[in-house]
Amino acid sequence: MFLRIDRLQIEIPAAKEPDPNAAAALQELLGGRFGEMSTLMNYIYQSFNFRARSSLKPFYDLVANIATEELGHIELIAAAINSLLTGSTKPAPPDKKPLEPGKNARNTHHFIATAQTALVGDSMGAPWRGDYVFSSGNLKLDLLHNFFLECGARLQKIRVYEMSDNPVVREAVGYLLVRGSVHATAYAKALELVTGVNVAKMLPIPDISNKEFPEARKWEEKGIHRTLYRFSPNDYRDIALIWRGTAPTGDGELVVVDGPPEGGPIPELPEIPEEFAPGVPKDVVEDIMRRLKGK
Repeated sequence: MFLRIDRLQIEIPAAKEPDPNAAAALQELLGGRFGEMSTLMNYIYQSFNFRARSSLKPFYDLVANIATEELGHIELIAAAINSLLTGSTKPAPPDKKPLEPGKNARNTHHFIATAQTALVGDSMGAPWRGDYVFSSGNLKLDLLHNFFLECGARLQKIRVYEMSDNPVVREAVGYLLVRGSVHATAYAKALELVTGVNVAKMLPIPDISNKEFPEARKWEEKGIHRTLYRFSPNDYRDIALIWRGTAPTGDGELVVVDGPPEGGPIPELPEIPEEFAPGVPKDVVEDIMRRLKGK
């Protein structure tokens, strides 16, 4: 089961002005082949399907715990997309074309299907696909796939970062570059335990340090690149048997932190009357709340 906390893993800045095309680019990091939907669903299904869990518990704990963090990454990217779309249109009668700005946006689906919010799809509007999930049942192969997935995700994060200097994009991507690097390192260490091969020597992929990205560097300066959060009140403690020793970056010891990061608030999305979202008149809302509260 899951315990949900109504906060983002970090605070996302409010967009100073709408940027629908940047939102479209960020969609790749949510619903693309190497997006957060893929990392979540790969790891969650591998954890569901994990065999000999009791005898291989540190590896089960690692996959299951990282899967839980990925839920928050989807939430974070969705919040960034929503921030970039907020304010794209203005209220007006239907015959005044209030949604016209959406006509020339990179992803018109944002304006037609979801009332200017995140899609379960990629930067071209194609839906996320279940066949992106790899869950072979073979521990070495699944860990190797996960390592590859995190490296592919890092490459695409960097490319999206290079597309836009929008602070919303760069804040979200900078943090996820650091967390993705943690996950790649964790899978590398797990592979080394299983195979004896020092997979971490291949990192970083691509060959550029997170310190080259200011929005990532600030998190590394706080030691977040050496930190694996344990996303459970009592479970997944054996991740500490894998996540230990000196960090590959050579700047300290790897640490497991019990509980999630402090995080930041989830921005409230304003009404969009021209999209009929949420489409409930104010007087009706007030009446509903009176009845709910027994007044």
